[in-house]
Amino acid sequence: MSGTSLPCVAVLLGDPAGVGPEMGVKLLARIAGTVQAKLLLVAPRSVLASGERIAGTRLDVLPVTTPSALHFAPGSITHLVLAEPAGAPAPLGACSEAAGRAALESLAAATALARDGLVQAIVFAPLNKHALRLAGMQEEDELRYLQTLFGISGFTCEFNITGSLWTSRVTSHVPLREVAALITQEAVRDAVYIIDATLRRSGIARPRIAVSGLNPHAGDGGSIGHEEIEVIAPAVERLKGEGLDASGPWSPDTVFIAARRGDFDGVVSMYHDQGQIAMKLMGFERGVTLHGGLPVPVATSASGSAFDIAGKGIAGIEGLQHALELAVRMAARR
Repeated sequence: MSGTSLPCVAVLLGDPAGVGPEMGVKLLARIAGTVQAKLLLVAPRSVLASGERIAGTRLDVLPVTTPSALHFAPGSITHLVLAEPAGAPAPLGACSEAAGRAALESLAAATALARDGLVQAIVFAPLNKHALRLAGMQEEDELRYLQTLFGISGFTCEFNITGSLWTSRVTSHVPLREVAALITQEAVRDAVYIIDATLRRSGIARPRIAVSGLNPHAGDGGSIGHEEIEVIAPAVERLKGEGLDASGPWSPDTVFIAARRGDFDGVVSMYHDQGQIAMKLMGFERGVTLHGGLPVPVATSASGSAFDIAGKGIAGIEGLQHALELAVRMAARR
């Protein structure tokens, strides 16, 4: 792949009060010059400087102040310098409106670049959802915020990836008491279709998708709930009839055992923790979160902002590196 045809990946430093700036600097220092992509750091100078100080390293960057001035050199990192956030700097290691505002501004800047065709993927270091809401985000999470910025009205979903195993879910960041009412045949089909399509784009020709039940033991024949009989099983049968390799509903407490064994490429769970707990136990440090249904790949690590270790220089970057590598592969295929 020639330098001119390499995809451009925007790299964001996440919540400036957490481990994001440290992780982003460590990642860029490790992979600059080796990754098959043009790297565009999108951040204020102060956030980059904080990350460099904590990581104990300096990045060799090409600073530009406007998208129209973007230029790249082989093996280098271009830095689109964002305006400094208004007000006092965000205190390190604490959730704050100032940190959330800086993170939202970087997401908005990267989205604008993607809409204009200047970047083909976005990778961001860990964010903090509460800080984003303090700063004014009205959506339930950053995926729905990005969906709003992109103007996407279709189904979107978080994928969680550990090694070769992917998961999607029918519901995400909603209270548990609301989950059952949101489990519909169309919602199940949407969640299966989007993970099937994204796995195909990642290189798997015919993904094997397991669909979890909602209730313990997948309802146990109707003695512990009827959602499996009335909603999930009919949706799976429709999916099979439409040519997808889907199966289920599987018992939620055993489906990940089969998935870890290699029986499936993806698992569709019904709610957040049903899949997330299993995936994080299988590989929290190397886990990746991919936002599906957006015009470009958007990925991050499965780990969070980790305020308790912010500033200590000990944050690992394996998950964030896997996120970048996945985003590069997907952007190149597009």
